[in-house]
Amino acid sequence: MTHKWSIGLAAMLATLLSAGAYSEPAATAADVTAKRLLHAASEPSQWMTYGGNYEEQRFSGLKQINRDNVKQLGLQWFADYDTNLPQTGTPLYIDGVIYVSTAWSKVYAFDARDGRTLWEYNPKTPGEWIRNVCCGIANRGIAAWNGKIYIGTLDGRLVALDAKTGQEVWSTLTIDKDKHYSITSAPRIAKGKVLIGESGGEYGVRGYISAYDAETGKMDWRFYTVPANTTGPFENAAMKKAAGTWSDQGLKLGGGGTVWDAIIYDPVTDLIYFGTGNGTPWNDLYRDPTTGDNLYLASIIALKPETGTYVWHYQTVPADTWDYDATSPMTLANLTIDGKKHRVIMQPNKNGMFYILDAAKGTLLRASPFTDVNWNDGVDMKTGRPRIKPEARFPLGKPFNLSPGVQGAHGWQANAYSPDTGLLYVPTQQAYFPMVADANFTPNPVGYNLGLDFTAPITFYSTHPNEKQGFSGYVQAIDPVSGKQVWKTDQNQGPTGGALVTASGLVFQGGGSAQEVRAFDARTGEKLWRAEVQTAVLAPPISYELDGQQYVAFSVGGNTLGGYYAPNYSRMLVYSLSGTAQLPPEQKFTPLPLDPPPSTASADLIDAGSKKYTEYCAACHGDRGQTRGANFPDLTRTPMLHTQEGFDTIVLKGVLSVKGMASFATVLTPEDTHAIREFLIKRANDVKNAAPPPGAPGAPAVSQPHQ
Repeated sequence: MTHKWSIGLAAMLATLLSAGAYSEPAATAADVTAKRLLHAASEPSQWMTYGGNYEEQRFSGLKQINRDNVKQLGLQWFADYDTNLPQTGTPLYIDGVIYVSTAWSKVYAFDARDGRTLWEYNPKTPGEWIRNVCCGIANRGIAAWNGKIYIGTLDGRLVALDAKTGQEVWSTLTIDKDKHYSITSAPRIAKGKVLIGESGGEYGVRGYISAYDAETGKMDWRFYTVPANTTGPFENAAMKKAAGTWSDQGLKLGGGGTVWDAIIYDPVTDLIYFGTGNGTPWNDLYRDPTTGDNLYLASIIALKPETGTYVWHYQTVPADTWDYDATSPMTLANLTIDGKKHRVIMQPNKNGMFYILDAAKGTLLRASPFTDVNWNDGVDMKTGRPRIKPEARFPLGKPFNLSPGVQGAHGWQANAYSPDTGLLYVPTQQAYFPMVADANFTPNPVGYNLGLDFTAPITFYSTHPNEKQGFSGYVQAIDPVSGKQVWKTDQNQGPTGGALVTASGLVFQGGGSAQEVRAFDARTGEKLWRAEVQTAVLAPPISYELDGQQYVAFSVGGNTLGGYYAPNYSRMLVYSLSGTAQLPPEQKFTPLPLDPPPSTASADLIDAGSKKYTEYCAACHGDRGQTRGANFPDLTRTPMLHTQEGFDTIVLKGVLSVKGMASFATVLTPEDTHAIREFLIKRANDVKNAAPPPGAPGAPAVSQPHQ
């Protein structure tokens, strides 16, 4: 494994002179205490927790880099990762060291002065575990406490590492390994406990959040988000209440409601808040035909940190049927609303609505759309319930062009809030998706359980060419009190990256698929600085100060046009006002040719292959064999289309399991794989000989929002 680092000579001399002499990082690594976390705002030089502080405002009090000099920013150093997958992890900076998680739940520690690698940690997650993973081999971050770094692994372990050496201190399994769970989110620390949730709502699991003793790894408590059944026994009163909102049908599949992203601890109210995800299956026609609310899907929930006892909840979407998770990032702040001061939770939700809740009571204070919304015509502020349009529930045989689509108006990408401007900076997506119920849905023991017709984007837009379509991203500034947009950036195809705002009035943000990092004026949205980075930027940046100099650090790496096999330049990039380093030239790369054998199979065989492919393969490889981005290979270009034996060696014998492609021999027969290969050959020839229908996406639009 090779890591490169670079620093300009002038910058190196300046650093050495300002420091007096080169020195090693602090003897006590990651010395994060309860006092430091509670008073993180008083140490703007540090970035000790996922959102910068307990409020997760992602606000840096540093001012050295400002509107007047931001154009002078240059690359101070960079360090390459040993992966070619998208990067989604927020770095931490603590006392001279940058810690960051990467794909496959790996962790790096870098000397923050020059990028020298101090240690690396590889949890050695089994490659075949990605069969249990919805939307990419991702990890969004780490936590630090009392000399330890904490990471949740893709295969469901919570691991504590010695921050000085990277060696394991303890490791505990947080899941039932016989079920399709995974961890992609960042742990949080509250009162000496490590808080972690799990992913897997598409696969028929029961969601929960757990608290573990940060010193020993022993589980202190667990709160389930949906009941195990409707008759009991129940773990607590909250589950008994939830049981009355379900039928047995959905709970037999596991229920869903996973806690796969947002978790916050508020020392002011002394409560933990978290969001829950979709149900299993997505389509409530098959999950719960009685149309109950299905508590606590798509909800924001408050618990007591010592015991995990339920305090309150707000359900953003009762009886969700659109994959409208309530897991998008949340921010705490003090606001005056309607003349009264409130401690509030703010969440721009995946469903396109911006919510403000009273943090102590869960009372809904604001609910307004922040992008194009067509599934409701507002929220009843007395009951808190959305006024859902009947046609939006897409009854069997009646498609509905949903906005925001299942891609979501806002995914996991971090918001930033400035107490100086009073504005919330929100990475936003404008997305559409035709919702069509699958008339032949049956539960799938291996793949997704959605209850949707995934061919809808192709068939719907071909017959409805004037319907709104597409998927684009931008950043907007929202006045949370009024709910109005103050400014927005230009839109670019695909998602955009997370944000950071500084006390000097700058918003730093990754450009998503635009392959740049940039800074905007926090009050006007004017773009003041940009730097090309050769790759997509999805993870939010951080800022820190060392030896009197402010830095801005980005963990980059994302989808490339070259696809799975192309270099994606995953790296840590650190910028300063004195940086003069240069990235190496991009590598030459020739994509695999689109050269399938002739399609000679019968229509019936191809149709059978299409059904098996949709059931077992589309979740990773796209609805037409063409993955959007670089998480998985484009099967229309695989050489294995030329040989059934080679195809079966991978699909049935699992020769690539170490890379994540496990054997499907338990659910697919040789006859099935023959049909799948013939379907892919037909698809590859279609792509080669004709352009795809206008607006037809290259992969299921669900692959991005859960990432």
